[in-house]
Amino acid sequence: MSVDLFVEGHVGEIHGTLRCEGVTVPCSLGRGGLGRDKHEGDGATPIGRFPLRHVFYRADRLPRPVTGLPATEISQTDGWCDDMTHPSYNQLVKLPFAASHEELWRADALYDLIVVIGYNDTPAVPGLGSAIFLHVRAPDGGATAGCVAIQREHLVGILRALDAGSVIDIKAV
Repeated sequence: MSVDLFVEGHVGEIHGTLRCEGVTVPCSLGRGGLGRDKHEGDGATPIGRFPLRHVFYRADRLPRPVTGLPATEISQTDGWCDDMTHPSYNQLVKLPFAASHEELWRADALYDLIVVIGYNDTPAVPGLGSAIFLHVRAPDGGATAGCVAIQREHLVGILRALDAGSVIDIKAV
């Protein structure tokens, strides 16, 4: 039986809670708060129910996570296209990459562990937003660029319960 994640927050707020199997932890949301009409660059975390697609992790910083989701090591050449005019919009790409993109191999620890949220990906609609992840929370608990972020130890623990049928349900309260 698949386990789901539940994220709740107030519209306009950058902090919320994430709940999984009776455990509730604080989370950071996008700098634009929760958004019903997400678009590229608005900094909003999209409201809705989305599948959890894949886990990426930094093998030089932590062991392969225990999870029922597919998991892949992040390499220094991994990126995520956020150029809404490019055919690879909202997809994993290999660097160097001429179009606008995020680098997944970061100096900070925020992308040491990433869960790809299946937002705007089947198919990706140009301009509706890209690179929406569940990832490690910044030490100061600050806002994300539109993702959901929790402390690393909570993310490692939650991953144990997730599988290919798990979803994240993000809603405003």
